[in-house]
Amino acid sequence: MNEIEFHFNVSDKLAYSCRLLRKAHASGACIAVTAEPGLLAELDALLWCFSPAGFVPHCTEAAPAATLAATPIVLTAAPASAPHHDVLLNLGPSVPLGFEGFRRFIEVVSTSPEDMHAGRRRWKHYAAGGYALKRHDLAKAGSAA
Repeated sequence: MNEIEFHFNVSDKLAYSCRLLRKAHASGACIAVTAEPGLLAELDALLWCFSPAGFVPHCTEAAPAATLAATPIVLTAAPASAPHHDVLLNLGPSVPLGFEGFRRFIEVVSTSPEDMHAGRRRWKHYAAGGYALKRHDLAKAGSAA
């Protein structure tokens, strides 16, 4: 892994993630998305309806093996067991197990105080591990993905 990207000051974490996943998929990337099961369920539902003009192909970790292997975006609570290790998108509050096995790693941090605090803890964890960290401040750049 070359670096860890932090996208922070995100006003709507799920909507931003949908746009980010659409953009990553259009570039040909395979993405594993990790978070708590409830948040993954919300993201799953939103991905089905967020873009009427285009479908963002995805499945959950509960899908059959053939579906997991053929689907470019997999929503999983256990990213280390994802079928592909191109990009990992973390929407959860903790450091995901196995993040080191992905070619690219993106953290999304909302503007909620709890999420910002958890994001700072993760930033310190990665910095202490010697990882290169890249900041994407959405408050300065706007919320476009």
